[in-house]
Amino acid sequence: MTKPVVALVGRPNVGKSSLFNRLVGERLAIVDDTPGTTRDRILAESDWNGVYFDVIDTGGIDPTHGGDTPLSTGSADFIVDIRSQAQVAIEESDAVLFLTDGGVGPTPPDREVAEILRRSQKKLEDGTFWPPIYLVVNKCENEARRAAAIEFYELGLDEPFPISAMHGANVGDLLDLVVANFPETESEADDSIKIAIVGKPNAGKSSLLNKLAGEERAIVSPIAGTTRDAVDSKLEYDDIPLTLIDTAGIRKRGKIDPGVERYSVVRAKKAIERADVALLMVDAETGITAQDLHIAGFILDEWKSTVVLVNKWDAIAKDSYTMNYYTEKILHELNFMPYVPLLFISATTGQRVDKVLPLALKVQEARLTRISTSQLNKILRDALDAHPAPSQAGRQLKIYYATQVRSDPPTFLVYVNDPKLMHFSYKRFLENRIRDAHEFLGTPIRIVLKGKEKKGN
Repeated sequence: MTKPVVALVGRPNVGKSSLFNRLVGERLAIVDDTPGTTRDRILAESDWNGVYFDVIDTGGIDPTHGGDTPLSTGSADFIVDIRSQAQVAIEESDAVLFLTDGGVGPTPPDREVAEILRRSQKKLEDGTFWPPIYLVVNKCENEARRAAAIEFYELGLDEPFPISAMHGANVGDLLDLVVANFPETESEADDSIKIAIVGKPNAGKSSLLNKLAGEERAIVSPIAGTTRDAVDSKLEYDDIPLTLIDTAGIRKRGKIDPGVERYSVVRAKKAIERADVALLMVDAETGITAQDLHIAGFILDEWKSTVVLVNKWDAIAKDSYTMNYYTEKILHELNFMPYVPLLFISATTGQRVDKVLPLALKVQEARLTRISTSQLNKILRDALDAHPAPSQAGRQLKIYYATQVRSDPPTFLVYVNDPKLMHFSYKRFLENRIRDAHEFLGTPIRIVLKGKEKKGN
């Protein structure tokens, strides 16, 4: 199931990026006192009390091009873009945190943002409105500002919630409220294998879907960005039920046209989350681009299995060395995913399209592979005999034993004397030895280290 989405919105310079960084635990968003610094949505995972959700940081909405916090000259050019982006984040969210500045008080831009938010809500059958909007008064570092937060009642939303994103004051209480009101997820009785078709715009995703489904199920157009929703198509292959998910193309941040196409990144990420296998489509004419790497990063973040489809192969002038050259080049660019298989296809002519589903199913089968504990420990013993673990500061890494604790993705728990002694290069060496014995085609594997408990613990 896809995770709930929380959108942070508000006019510029009210502390959205500071709250975003606190929620996700990293400095992923640029924090600057200049209004309008954040121009693009940034999406990252967070969790509270075991509940996982995605957080979207947005550019500030400033309907009046100023008020008492005018945009800088450089960002003023992006005012329509920023406002559109925030509206899209609202449309995709399960909760909206509307941030205001407790040190300034309600401003005309705040009132207009509140109106935008009210208009964005949908009335449900039970009379409630969706998504819920939480009025958050930030920068309330002292009792006087917390008391003054009642001024924000004039915005016509629910009770103001004073916090300090910088210091973390009341953020936990706010998250308790937000998480408690997340929609309940119902498990769907769907045992089909889910295959997401992802890639940048105009890579040929919809053409491939139509070829695989044997009918025109998606609009095919040379205009990049035609598909704006994640579209599911049910079919059977060799009596195996499949769900093909055709996603909107993921464009490079800053090059997404204003309007509905901005949904595509969030929706594509959701499609990757619920997929078993992701088909990453690469344009053979352009080769691997920065945006392809960006999408591959999304897939790896979700620990999904992957097949790389090099599309438009019919348009490439070839000789006997061309395929080897492209294979080496693409795998070099995707060096963080060296296990992925490549398939050179043409979704337009149908070249090798008949091999796509068999390869995806082979990858899915590899994803579910389990290795017995005895066999796994033999693999590690042989690895240690071939290449003993290096020592650090005079201390030797000792590996006691290992076991596979889950599949989907394959996860191995390795008991050691001290996890800090495991260098990442040696961990990669162990992963490669496991792959030598079991290919795990197209599938990332996790190695989790557990240290020996000290006496008394």
